Amino acid sequence: MHKKVLISLLGSALLVFGCDADSDGSTGNGSGSSDTNDSGDETEGNDSNDSNDSNDSNDSDDSDSDDSNSTDPTETTDGETDSGDSDTEDTSDTTETGISSGFITDPDGGGVSIECSVWTQDCGKDEKCAPWANDGGSAWNATRCVPLDNMPAQPGDPCTVEGSGVSGIDTCDRSSMCWDVDPETNEGTCVAFCTGDETAPICNDPSTSCSIANEGVLILCLPTCDPLLQNCAEGQACYPIDDSFVCAPDASGDDMGADNDPCEFINACDAGNICVNPEIVDGCPAGSAGCCQAVCDLSDAMQPGCTGNETCEPWFEEGAVPPGYEDVGVCALPV
Repeated sequence: MHKKVLISLLGSALLVFGCDADSDGSTGNGSGSSDTNDSGDETEGNDSNDSNDSNDSNDSDDSDSDDSNSTDPTETTDGETDSGDSDTEDTSDTTETGISSGFITDPDGGGVSIECSVWTQDCGKDEKCAPWANDGGSAWNATRCVPLDNMPAQPGDPCTVEGSGVSGIDTCDRSSMCWDVDPETNEGTCVAFCTGDETAPICNDPSTSCSIANEGVLILCLPTCDPLLQNCAEGQACYPIDDSFVCAPDASGDDMGADNDPCEFINACDAGNICVNPEIVDGCPAGSAGCCQAVCDLSDAMQPGCTGNETCEPWFEEGAVPPGYEDVGVCALPV
């Protein structure tokens, strides 16, 4: 399609659902530091259901898919991810086929604050470089050096955060963070960062994929999933990030995330929906940065879930479909 469709996660941001950070953005102790990879997508954590700004909540309209190779598409429980640089490849250009190549950019211009590297962990001896929200919002938009726990938990272990899911201060070891945090108990699970670098990211677990979001601030090895099956854990949904689909916390809340609901973060839509460019949506409210649209099965001639003038359009560009995603489409207006 000749449309930029996805609100990217790497290009877009992940939001933390239920996050309640202090107005200055610091939800706990630790020295300030800011972002990581700039992927353009923001993800929201378990904190605010806001699908507003990439720094604010699940901004899915913020990034480019090329930059962090994500379709930034998801809101997580904590905030937005950046690839570390405000320079991400612009995937806002339209593509011939497939709608996953473009992302909705941050209407406010985005921008992240990088005080340390989540890739190289260049903080002090007893510190680690962690993503956090420095603006009081619920999306990761910066990195900073924070105290390392005396007995740090490893990826897969239970963890706790100080203040909120986007404070950056938790009980996880270096190169990992507390993910999918319950805003009432401040408990979550440690998730490993990608290793390598932005150009050649690595995840040791083959069941995961490197998801670079919130302009590179978030570099997480998240479980891959099938958007047609929605085979993620309870409370999570399958969202597009980079060249894959991964499980991330559903930060849409009880009242938003349905078909045609406005969104700005990757994970601001209900399970089975994706935050896309409003121009390809039939009935998206005027002025919306993006709107939630249903994933559809290209092999199903009936195209269930598509309404009005929308048809099931390929998610990936022709010739660039990853194995296993050949039938993945999204309900959109035909070009």
